[in-house]
Amino acid sequence: MAAMLWDPLPGNQVRCRLCPHGCTIRKGQTGLCGVRSNLNGDMVSLVRDVVSSCQLDPVEKKPLYHYLPGSKTFSVGSAGCNFRCRFCQNCQISQMSGDGIVPGKRIAPDKLWQLALQHKARSVAFTYNEPTVFFELVHEAAAQAKAHGLGVILVSNGFMSDACLYALQRRVDAVNIDLKSFRDDFYREFCGGRLQPVLDTLKTVKALGWWLEVTTLVIPGCNDSPAELQEIAHFICTELGPDTPWHVTAFHGAYKMVDHPPTPLPKLEEAWRIGREAGLHHVYIGNLPSLLGSSTLCPNCHGVVMDRQGWQVKRRGTPGQCPACKTQLAGVWR
Repeated sequence: MAAMLWDPLPGNQVRCRLCPHGCTIRKGQTGLCGVRSNLNGDMVSLVRDVVSSCQLDPVEKKPLYHYLPGSKTFSVGSAGCNFRCRFCQNCQISQMSGDGIVPGKRIAPDKLWQLALQHKARSVAFTYNEPTVFFELVHEAAAQAKAHGLGVILVSNGFMSDACLYALQRRVDAVNIDLKSFRDDFYREFCGGRLQPVLDTLKTVKALGWWLEVTTLVIPGCNDSPAELQEIAHFICTELGPDTPWHVTAFHGAYKMVDHPPTPLPKLEEAWRIGREAGLHHVYIGNLPSLLGSSTLCPNCHGVVMDRQGWQVKRRGTPGQCPACKTQLAGVWR
């Protein structure tokens, strides 16, 4: 089906404009993502109406802790990815085999908002694989979801072009973006990408006014040095703002790193302290239970505003407001 955001080139070639790879694709070939193809000099999307996964999730699972906490989101995934992360936990749908077979079932975009409302979700989340590469489905389904009163969420690696971001400007409400490392070498070796475009996306998302939360998967021996964690925390605090939540999450072996050791809890608690010392108001620990990094604290009096046990949220008083000092926290609460 016809794709968006591409340019024709001489010799029946096409250039994709969805992400910083800017793939030049010859006739009969696909881009790096495996799901955008050159059909006789026209760009087509192999996943414009393909859904591989859908599920009702707590919004905290994205993770988003300051966007409609305690609500449900209707999560939708397709296939393909513009990264090649060696530690991908959804490699069955993100990494295309090259045989032209795309996992999933065809579904009309207008069916997604209907399913979300049917399941009493408050939002639709495009997740599981990289939403950038199924842009056309996101673009159409997001507009319909918003027209029917639903919020729209992206869970992304952040490797997106400005053209992609601005095309979604009025169709997205909240984003969680992975900042996988603060080293370009890590992005090139472990992800098949680059750092700077992700940093640029984070700043653009902030400028667009979408609610933003950032996640770093802390991988032992790869991106977990105190110096690197300090640089990530400093970037978030100074460039995105101290109210931007930072989720530091535990690695568990997957895909090509299945035998790599998991992240110990003390390392995540060290990252939590680093984030707080850097000036971040909200740092959270994920994928491991921890009393240190689960609750939302007031940036003014440091009292508990929301308790969490797993995905369960217990508010105290008015949503988003400290019950003790009445400070209003940053976020989308209603």
